[in-house]
Amino acid sequence: MNFSVPDFQDPQLAARVQHRLDQKTKPQGSLGRIEAIALQMALVQGRENPRLESPQLVIFAGDHGIAAQGVSAFPQEVTVQMVHNMLAGGAAISVLARQHGLALTVLDCGVKEDFAPAPGLVASKCCHGSADSTVAPALTDAQCEAAIANGAAFVRDLPGNVLLLGEMGIANTSPAALLMARLTGLAIEQCAGRGTGLDPAGVAHKLAVLQRALDRHPGATTPMAALAALGGPEIATMVGAVLQAAALRRLVVVDGFITTSAVAVAAAIEPRVLGACVFSHGSAENGHGRWLQLLGARPLVDLGLRLGEGSGAALAWPLIKSAELILAEMASFESAQVSSAA
Repeated sequence: MNFSVPDFQDPQLAARVQHRLDQKTKPQGSLGRIEAIALQMALVQGRENPRLESPQLVIFAGDHGIAAQGVSAFPQEVTVQMVHNMLAGGAAISVLARQHGLALTVLDCGVKEDFAPAPGLVASKCCHGSADSTVAPALTDAQCEAAIANGAAFVRDLPGNVLLLGEMGIANTSPAALLMARLTGLAIEQCAGRGTGLDPAGVAHKLAVLQRALDRHPGATTPMAALAALGGPEIATMVGAVLQAAALRRLVVVDGFITTSAVAVAAAIEPRVLGACVFSHGSAENGHGRWLQLLGARPLVDLGLRLGEGSGAALAWPLIKSAELILAEMASFESAQVSSAA
């Protein structure tokens, strides 16, 4: 698949926006990362006066065959139950989306069961749960390609110019850790962690299972091959969504470990996508901070989160909105008739 992602590096535009920021009524650089986000926003949109329009928070949901190996503290049926909870407005992300005025959609990318039609739910299955990657590829090549195409098509029809990533899928820290190990070459012990709350014995079991999955697919070394063999339906769908969002010059707000796995695969396919991504937070999940460093990404906040669901993306949203308004509305020294530094 070919995604035409623009080069977000524009030195002339960057210089003009930086000059505007430097002329605001403050010491230069005193708003720190907020100024950097404002500059990034301008580069992503390709204009001096960027605007954040109709932000869309999308929960990519899917099930994973590797859950049968006991790698999660929760049973697989919790995926379906939590999707219903989100649609009913009772999940943490439902509360945060309401608080911050974020449009919330749950995208069924490959939940094992089918859902009845419901407001806020979009069916986009590439499969009914992935296969167990310790015994077979998680997705067939056709399923993986369909998932990417589904994610791209969904974003093309989505309003607004901001995509906030969330996910739901019991055991999905396992495919995320597998992708990290395969894409980075790190040992699985440096990539996988407690997930939903495993005890030390549970973590040791999880590591052994994940090593078996890696050993089962030694030839899956390209980004697409690794995604099919080791990933999952919601991660693959997110890959397509991220690539399409970047191609459309939409800002992508990344949540935690699982959404980072999708962005990392997308960046392995097309490195320019990283220019469109704001990484919201550093997860408490083992490996996330290390992966962010390898991607050259710096998270906005570190709140010890490991919930997923897009919760970190939603919590970081006010900071991103503040960057837009600082650039748009803060007075300059000249317009406010304030003396600048000598």
